[in-house]
Amino acid sequence: MNLSKIDLLNKKFSRTAFGYAPKEVDLLLVEVAEVLGEAADRQRELARKAKRLEAQLQEYMQRDETLRDTLMSTQRMVDELKVAAGREAEIILGEANAKAREIVQRGHERLAQLHEEIESMKRQRNQFKIQLKGLVQAHLELLESSDPQQSRLEELESKVSFLKKAE
Repeated sequence: MNLSKIDLLNKKFSRTAFGYAPKEVDLLLVEVAEVLGEAADRQRELARKAKRLEAQLQEYMQRDETLRDTLMSTQRMVDELKVAAGREAEIILGEANAKAREIVQRGHERLAQLHEEIESMKRQRNQFKIQLKGLVQAHLELLESSDPQQSRLEELESKVSFLKKAE
């Protein structure tokens, strides 16, 4: 049974010869009505406050869930970024290694080419040296060889010089 303050104030008791004193009953009823009214007001206020707190709790729970979802999606994004960055680093590292191998290979090829050129130049130098020695030797032999006509000519010239001096 749900009694309100107004129900208690409007309640009338029947009177009997040996019953309760009506003034005391009325005073008690007023007092009980006040207490019940205050309790009902307090209950309504607490119910409103409970609804407000439940709404806040719902809001906080939604915020908490949103934060949790955000943290989870952020963590997933961070993990995905780490994986992507790792893949990209591997690709960059692979490309750098390939370029380095290519540069080293070209360096080896150029070194081999330079060695060939050096050997070719050494061969050319040796051939030139041999040819020059041969040419110098031939000229030296020409210079040192006594040509019989030249010797005869020199001998005649020396006699002509002697005769000129004798005159």
